[in-house]
Amino acid sequence: MKFRFPIAFAALCLSISACANPPAAAPGSIDLASADPALWVVKDEDTTIYLFGTVHVLKPGTVWLDDEVGDAFGKADRLVLEIVTPEQGEMAQKVAGMALDRSGRPLKEKMGEAAHARYVKAMTEAGIPWQPFEGLKPWIAAITLALAPLDKLGYDSALGAEKILTVGAKERGTPIGALETPEQQLGYFDSLPEAQQVAFLNATVDGMADVEKDFTSLVDSWAAGNPDALADKMNESLEATPELAETLLFQRNRNWAEQIRAMLDEPGTIFIAVGAGHLAGKQSVQDYLKALGIETRRVPHREE
Repeated sequence: MKFRFPIAFAALCLSISACANPPAAAPGSIDLASADPALWVVKDEDTTIYLFGTVHVLKPGTVWLDDEVGDAFGKADRLVLEIVTPEQGEMAQKVAGMALDRSGRPLKEKMGEAAHARYVKAMTEAGIPWQPFEGLKPWIAAITLALAPLDKLGYDSALGAEKILTVGAKERGTPIGALETPEQQLGYFDSLPEAQQVAFLNATVDGMADVEKDFTSLVDSWAAGNPDALADKMNESLEATPELAETLLFQRNRNWAEQIRAMLDEPGTIFIAVGAGHLAGKQSVQDYLKALGIETRRVPHREE
């Protein structure tokens, strides 16, 4: 089965794509068509936790921090993200340290000649020099190639939900926490067996022709507040690559549900923002919270 959504999988579910540039816009500075992404809430007697699914890259003019999402964020006395993004140079060092393949085997040897030729063609068409990646692990080439078209399509990591929320929290003096460290998040890719890394890279190459259609469809589902449609679009990828889904989604969702349960022990209001893929479909964060006996409720959309 063809893995049709490698670009969307990386961009919707992981924060690495949000580690590029500092924010260019603050909350409320965009006044074009409004999106209505989904929001959930978990409560006990003295704690309220909002769960918001993000997209890490968005186009200028996307308004989403209003209505019930804006209300919830405004009430929060703590913001929790997947990771707290380091400065660009520091993050680049972390990536470089993990991505270097000390075995000395070039990427061409790992992929095979025919697959490598398709990969080189895809990198060249994306405007990325392929030669520097020969000494690196396949996962970093896959992520780089997966995210490259999004910039050309008008998506901007500086306008991603995490960046906008971070600006707002810092302006208000709201503490910012994280569910993972950057090393942990990079480690999920780095821990994949080489064969899975190569499969991810090959799938990314195969999916390049459908990037605009697939990613636009996923972002539209997010903006419409339709996590079921988003999950339906991702299911084919998850079923075709169960090991990748377990590592990048399900394992992390279980870990986060446990952390959320612990957060309920302290009073206050917390706004948690994670990639939208983690809050959609089977084995979502909400499913794992339910298994822990914790009820999650969808927050109704507030009309202006």
